[in-house]
Amino acid sequence: MDIIFNCPKCEQELAVDSTGSGSEINCPSCSEKIVIPAAPAAPAAGSVASTTNDPTKMAASTIHTSAAAKVEMHLKVPVHASKTVEPLIEKPKTTLEVAAKESDKKMRVKTIRHTDCIEVGHDRFDEFVTNFLQKVGEQNITSVTPLSYTHLDIGSQKIMTEYAVLIVYKG
Repeated sequence: MDIIFNCPKCEQELAVDSTGSGSEINCPSCSEKIVIPAAPAAPAAGSVASTTNDPTKMAASTIHTSAAAKVEMHLKVPVHASKTVEPLIEKPKTTLEVAAKESDKKMRVKTIRHTDCIEVGHDRFDEFVTNFLQKVGEQNITSVTPLSYTHLDIGSQKIMTEYAVLIVYKG
């Protein structure tokens, strides 16, 4: 037979086997030390074992062990007015290298040089860069970096300064 009682601190409803009456336990809800009260004497009609408070004789009685004698218990859980619970340990954010490796799209690099975009005397650098960026899509572009570099012009034997653009994208 179970002893049903409430914790004096948090009012959590507890059920303990009657053999534990008088012993000290910690409340599973608030961890307060509480003493299990004595089992209430509940006489059952026509039962000799129910007239005594001896738990061993009550357990031996057929009426206490039958399925009809079992009581359905509805336990309540205390609701504490508290703020939203925030996780104590947060999962670290993935680094760019890990995100690139786990992604189904690989990180790629494209360099567009100004000298490669001159056709028949017309400078089409802006058009080439714009077409490439539209083809890749804005959501896939990681960075666009302007570059300035020098090179030796073979025809004039002069050092020339040129520019380009370095595009890092997912593709």
